[in-house]
Amino acid sequence: MYPVQTKCGVFHPASFQRILLLGVLLSLIAPALFAADPEIFPLSQVKPGMKGEALTIFAGEQIEKFDLVVIGVMPNFLGPKESIILVQLVGPKVEHTGVVAGMSGSPVYIEGKLAGALSLKLGTFTKEPLAGVTPIENILSLPTGQPGAIGAEAPQGASGAETVSTMQQFEMPPVWTSRSGVPGGSFLKPIDSPLVFSGFSAVAIRQFAGAFAAYGMEAAQGGTTDARPDDRDIKPGDMVSAVLLEGDLSLNASCTVTAIVDGRVYVCGHPLFGFGPVQMPMARGRVLTTLSSDLNSTKIVNVGGTIGSFDQDRVTSVMGHLGTAPNLIPIDMTVVTAAGDKHFAFRMMSNPKITPILMGIAALNGLVQNSVYGEGTTLRLTGGIEIAGHSSVALENLFTPTDSFIPDGMSVAGAVQNVFLRIFSNPYETAKIERVTLRMEALPDRRQTTIEGAWLDKSEAAPGDTVNVKVQLRPYRGSPVIRDVPVTIPPQAVRGTSMQILASDSGTLNRMSVVSGSQGRLQNLEQLISVLNHERRNNRLYITLLGPSPTMVVQDKVMPNVPASQINLLDQRGGPASSLLVRESTAGEWSVPLEQAVQGSTSVTIRIK
Repeated sequence: MYPVQTKCGVFHPASFQRILLLGVLLSLIAPALFAADPEIFPLSQVKPGMKGEALTIFAGEQIEKFDLVVIGVMPNFLGPKESIILVQLVGPKVEHTGVVAGMSGSPVYIEGKLAGALSLKLGTFTKEPLAGVTPIENILSLPTGQPGAIGAEAPQGASGAETVSTMQQFEMPPVWTSRSGVPGGSFLKPIDSPLVFSGFSAVAIRQFAGAFAAYGMEAAQGGTTDARPDDRDIKPGDMVSAVLLEGDLSLNASCTVTAIVDGRVYVCGHPLFGFGPVQMPMARGRVLTTLSSDLNSTKIVNVGGTIGSFDQDRVTSVMGHLGTAPNLIPIDMTVVTAAGDKHFAFRMMSNPKITPILMGIAALNGLVQNSVYGEGTTLRLTGGIEIAGHSSVALENLFTPTDSFIPDGMSVAGAVQNVFLRIFSNPYETAKIERVTLRMEALPDRRQTTIEGAWLDKSEAAPGDTVNVKVQLRPYRGSPVIRDVPVTIPPQAVRGTSMQILASDSGTLNRMSVVSGSQGRLQNLEQLISVLNHERRNNRLYITLLGPSPTMVVQDKVMPNVPASQINLLDQRGGPASSLLVRESTAGEWSVPLEQAVQGSTSVTIRIK
């Protein structure tokens, strides 16, 4: 290799190699240098009239500056030692858009030093560019220990979680409304976070948007982008998203990066949900554009690759770190119609408050997003929920259309959501869900039948006899049919007494005191799973024989043959907390499977001779 002759002299290849290596080294450490710990502007030095600037993205990937002027510091505005810096945003863009959903977390600098993050906006139906800034000291005061284990060992929303509603409104005192030039009675509220739905229908979003709006999130349809090598190269002013769902369906809440300090990423300047310790994947956010609106200007955000994890969701900020993302629950969902099957595969965060809602909206969307779905069909739900260290929860039920002005699929969504609520809200242990399988089948017609009456082929029977129960059922817009169900009187039935024979739907039995009493006396999660798996199904006609003798319910087991001496003793002294004395016992239960959802109940009496 020979030296190169230049106008300035000879340039040796070894020198070129050293420069090349230096360039590579700088390219590797540049993001770290750019994210170096910022110099802080203390709250104690903030004075009215000071000028500053903030960083955010309005469109594309260009971080833009806009000016602001400090109106003053509002001490203890959010709570004890939780002050807010009130500022006026200045510049053509912010005066046109006002404070934008997704701008929360935008870093605010005074004299080139980081003073805080945009977090509050003025009321609703206003583009007045007034904003509240969370002081940087409050943001950096978040716990920095080991990440919370939401969905694992640490109960979600447990001690340490800060459940300040992001929909909370903070009324401005008269002295501040006059100082800022806004009408009396004005208030500040947390800046909305764009909640980006991808793969969802407008019908599903409308049904569940209110649940997320309670957390101050602005529902918007968006998309996802392929992961890029530079996704992790985030800086203050960039956008990131908290991943709630990812895959064929995705749902993400987006904020702006405030600061990166000691490897920790601070965003939002206010809570997303206020759960305290969390485990939510962090993804890169890519801004398409900003839409101006008198109601609520918002950023349109696409979500990029996963870059890390959020560990804390507190009053003053959401904090995370770059690196490995937490595990999500894999969901396999199939929607079956006459035109064929449609499969969805996605993953979902684990959280007792959010996961049931996510499952509900995913189930509804899977139905209404199907191009051959139509109202007026009967829906069959099957599937299972796998829980680490426990039996699986079986999902099985039949749902008929409703005359209410809501999608028929809401009944399926509500049932799935309710099962997850009961699993997550159990008081015994944190359920670690490993996988969920859902199969929803659309059946033609309204497959519904109502119990109109019941009678017996004889009014008396001896212990051990078989009685034929005739139940009259009326299908929806059809002629009545009669079903015969043989019922055996137990040999131990007391002669000279009467017994009730109840013909009913599943809901009647599930609401009976025996079932509700046993659920209240469970001892562990496995017993709850057993109760869930043994609950009656909508597509069966149930015949229950009820006797006058008392019985015991112990934990999740019905004990129908407890000796009378023990019953009397427990009745006088009181049984253990896990037991329940029931004055009317179930002497037998029979069911008839039907291809229709059963409604109603009736009973008849038989004399034991």
